Amino acid sequence: MAPIAPHIRRLRLTGFRSHQGLDLACANGAVVITGANGLGKTNVLEAISMLAPGRGLRSANLEDLRFRDPQGISCDGWTVLADIEGPMGFTRAGVAYEGEGGRRVRVDGETRRVDDLAQALPQLWLTPSMDRLFVDGASGRRKFLDRFAQTLDGALARHLSAYEKAMRERNRLLQTPTTSLSPNPWLDALEDTMALEGVAIAASRLAALDALAVGLVSIPEAAFPRAEIALEGTLEAALRQSSAVDVEDGFRDRMRAARALDASAGRSLEGPHRSDLQVVYAAKNMPAKECSTGEQKALLVGLILAQAQSVAARIGDVPVLLLDEVAAHLDSHRRAALAEILTHLGGQSWITGTEMEAFSGFAKNAPVTAIQMTPSGEAVTL
Repeated sequence: MAPIAPHIRRLRLTGFRSHQGLDLACANGAVVITGANGLGKTNVLEAISMLAPGRGLRSANLEDLRFRDPQGISCDGWTVLADIEGPMGFTRAGVAYEGEGGRRVRVDGETRRVDDLAQALPQLWLTPSMDRLFVDGASGRRKFLDRFAQTLDGALARHLSAYEKAMRERNRLLQTPTTSLSPNPWLDALEDTMALEGVAIAASRLAALDALAVGLVSIPEAAFPRAEIALEGTLEAALRQSSAVDVEDGFRDRMRAARALDASAGRSLEGPHRSDLQVVYAAKNMPAKECSTGEQKALLVGLILAQAQSVAARIGDVPVLLLDEVAAHLDSHRRAALAEILTHLGGQSWITGTEMEAFSGFAKNAPVTAIQMTPSGEAVTL
């Protein structure tokens, strides 16, 4: 008997976004939430994403997630509580924000770090804002890869936080007129941290890139166009040729030599914060940014599915997928293929859309939890 993929059996929201209170019972497989725009479908997915490291699928401030309605009623904070079933049995995970500080995380009644939730409920997501992933700046593509990499390497979030903190402090010092560029033990220490953490970030991304390349082979090319991927960055390129220690030493030396240049630019000009994920439509040998809107959407869905395949193969758990308005720009053939692939994966996928008809292929493949959002804010299970 195959192990049970981690999935949410019950989801309760209090004071979150448009939901003053919401209680949903769910099963493994597809959970399809439909209804008119503005009824809070995406807010449900965002709530689930708060059970993962990072700032959620909208990158919102915690304060902005508080419930407010037109009558002026608001909540002081918010909570997301999930009953999770997985290979090791049941887990109750909760995240709360009480109006100040960060998120409070509890797992089975014990205070934990938000990074620990990634082990209980690995997640990946796809949102309409990501439709511009290939045409906007490199920052979005880095976040896209990092979100996947974190499901394989739970330490990545800490590496990213430590690197960014050290880089901000280095930039601040370089912008201070009284700072001596050399010698300067404080700058030395910050650059030591950036070298150590930066190489760890680059190594984690390369491992994720290689895993994703394997996952892409498993996605039927007849359903979604095959993508070729590469990671552009000085540290990543160096790690393909040299040891981590040598790459750290080289990065540290270059930062020290570039202090005056970075001070003039007002930012650090080299590092993993400047890396970029390159995606090419393989059959056409065309950069994804030059493809049509429909082709870009199909490439993006294919990448998400390949990530899910990779996570399942590497850590043994199928991640929960949050697919917001995924049917947009997909024809009936690709919607049916998506349903078949998700069913084969065997995990839980939360999917939003305006009409249930767009997801008829899911009901043909496996049981579906169908939820209709109403104008009154209720969620009706169909």
